[in-house]
Amino acid sequence: MKKGIFVAAGVIALLAVMIWADRKFPPATVPAASASATPTDAPTVSLKDLNGKDVTLQQFKGEVVLVNFWATWCEPCKVEIPWMIEFQQKYSPRGFTILGVSMDEDGRKAIDPFLAKERFDVGGQKVAMSYPILLGSDAIADKFGGIIGLPTSMLFTRDGKKVKTIVGLVNHDDISKAIESLL
Repeated sequence: MKKGIFVAAGVIALLAVMIWADRKFPPATVPAASASATPTDAPTVSLKDLNGKDVTLQQFKGEVVLVNFWATWCEPCKVEIPWMIEFQQKYSPRGFTILGVSMDEDGRKAIDPFLAKERFDVGGQKVAMSYPILLGSDAIADKFGGIIGLPTSMLFTRDGKKVKTIVGLVNHDDISKAIESLL
């Protein structure tokens, strides 16, 4: 009997703490782009690709770009990678690209084996990541305005304006519509 009372009291205390924390620290949200949102310029930043070459967002002027911050250990990132591959395949002929910015602290030591091993189901086929992978860091993320979690995706127009930021797993249909609206 006493054990049941302690368990019930513990559950009630836990719920009270969760409710308090939810009110005290509401989840971070990033407003979606709307007609009234002011697009911001793409940051002037140079990232290294897996071959050590410099890559800038300015190189992709004229294309719609989705910058996707991810990591090999991030489970939600692994959920959306097949969608990213799909978008790259579907929209790249129309002037679209994804830049996958890996936030793995071990850099290539973590990324290379992941890319060599992992295959993702896209349209019933097992395929590798098919878009450029770049090496990220906290300093790089700060140039994009900072990120508060992985995955984080930022959508840029053909003229290099950031119009949308998604923190967490993207909604497949919503991001697809957003990409199509810019192409």
